[in-house]
This record gives sequence, structure tokens and C-alpha cells, in this order.
Amino acid sequence: MAIADADASIASERAARLGISARYSRADEMLRQEAPDVTYVIQLPQRSFEIAATVIEAGCHLVLKEPPGITSEQTRQLMLLAEKHNVQTGVPFFRRFSPVIRKGKELSERNGAIHSAVATCYKHAVNAPPYYRGAAEIIRCDTIHAIDTLRYLCGGDVESVASDTRRLGVEHRNAHTALVRFSNGTVGILLSNWVAGKRLFSVEAHGPGVSFFCDPEEGGKIYADGRTEPAHEIQVEEVAHPDDQPASYGLYDVNRHMLESMRAGMEPETCFRDALKTMELVDAILESQIVSAGGAPFG
Repeated sequence: MAIADADASIASERAARLGISARYSRADEMLRQEAPDVTYVIQLPQRSFEIAATVIEAGCHLVLKEPPGITSEQTRQLMLLAEKHNVQTGVPFFRRFSPVIRKGKELSERNGAIHSAVATCYKHAVNAPPYYRGAAEIIRCDTIHAIDTLRYLCGGDVESVASDTRRLGVEHRNAHTALVRFSNGTVGILLSNWVAGKRLFSVEAHGPGVSFFCDPEEGGKIYADGRTEPAHEIQVEEVAHPDDQPASYGLYDVNRHMLESMRAGMEPETCFRDALKTMELVDAILESQIVSAGGAPFG
């Protein structure tokens, strides 16, 4: 194992914490000397593209911390570059790997296909400045986890989007609401803003006679057939791996999945090809602002 960071103090601190002896100030030097099987690129979004491309051109499998580029076009170019160099890629969209969410989806679909889903992502950041001084938007760096999870719950490809994006008390977009229709007929709803009373991530999924409600940090409940008592309760400690901290997030599961897939020569579930679909849905939400009867955009 090896670590590279232009800031020697950061490299030393992280290497010591992780028990890594090989330390470099340049990623390209580390790639030449160590020839790793897989490289994790954990960098500011506005700086990650060049490093990610360097890793791919070295023929090394790549895990790129979300977002996989500032724009969907950057994601597409990295995807094409990876295909050219026969490199496996992954993006740790860990929310879709939350063990409570995955178990709830599995149990719900026993009654039939999900027809409607909701992903909610709130934070208390009233009057907070933009991310990275405005270099990357909240929706691409943070809300993207809810958007990706909504895609996972609904399945299919995006067919149409109607959205409302707003600037609430600040000069950058910090509130996003969207209605998304997928090719399999499923409808997804995104509810997200950074001026809420508390931090909250939750999902809902509804199928024929069944409804799943989940806060992945607290557990989930499945209701069926009009009964008031849950047909099934999902406890975090029953489904999460003990090495996952926090146990509900899915960080352990997504990383294990990506590494095992790469070892087997298969594309991870959250490879660049799939991540591009999430990035393109982000684009569609930003571009599909609903308008008033007079044709003027709301918000």
C-alpha cells in the first residue's frame, strides 16, 4: 500500500493513521514505483479529473470519490478513457449500498415491482457559503447521493423530469425538488434543501400493496395490505456489517463490492458507465425548471 499527497504533512498523518509506509508527493511517481492494482482518488472535485485520468492511463483500476467530475462530460470522457485502457472504475455511491435500503428494496419487491419512490436529503446550513467557493454545486457533491439512490430504487432509464431549483437566502442553488419518470413506468421524487431544521436522509418505496419507509441510520419498516402494524421491521444491527462505521451508511459494502468486482474482472455496479447516468440526471434536474402558466420560471 502507498499514499500520495502534495502536502507532505497530510500524507504523513494519513499514512501513519492507516499504517502505510510508502509515501509520495506525486501521484504519477507513486504509480510508477508501486504499480498498484487499484488506486483511490480522494480529492477536491475541481482537481480530481487530471489525477483520475493519470491513474487510468497508467492502466490502474480506479475508485474516484464522488462526484466523478465537475460535469457529466468529464465523467463521460473518463469512462471512454477507462474503456480504451481496459480499466475498471467505481464511484462510492454508498447510500444505495446502505444495508437497510437494500434489504427493504428486496423485501418490497417480493410483492411486485416498485412503482413509486422518494429520496429525501436535508441539511441545516442556513446562509452557508457555496461548496468549494462555488467551484462545485451542492447537488453534484452531496445531493447526488439521494439522486443516485432514487435511480437505484426506481430502476429503468430517465424519460422525463420536472424540477424546481431555488436559491433560499443565498446566491447559490441550495434547494432542489424533482419529479422523475423512468422508462419502466416508475416515478421518483427528490426532496432536498440545505435550509432545513436538521440533517436527514430517508427513502420511501411503494409497490403493489406494500410500502417501505426508511431512515438508514435508524432502520426501516415495511407495511402491507392496509395493516397498521409493520409487516417487517429492519434493524440496522441485523443487516449491517460490523466493520461499517457508521453501520448504516454502506461504506463497507460499496467498497467491498467495488474491489471484489475489479478482482473478478467485472464492472462494479457504480462504474463510470452507471455514474454517468446519475450525473446526467443531475443535469436534467438543473435544466428542467417548471414554469408558470405565463411561461416564466418559478423560483
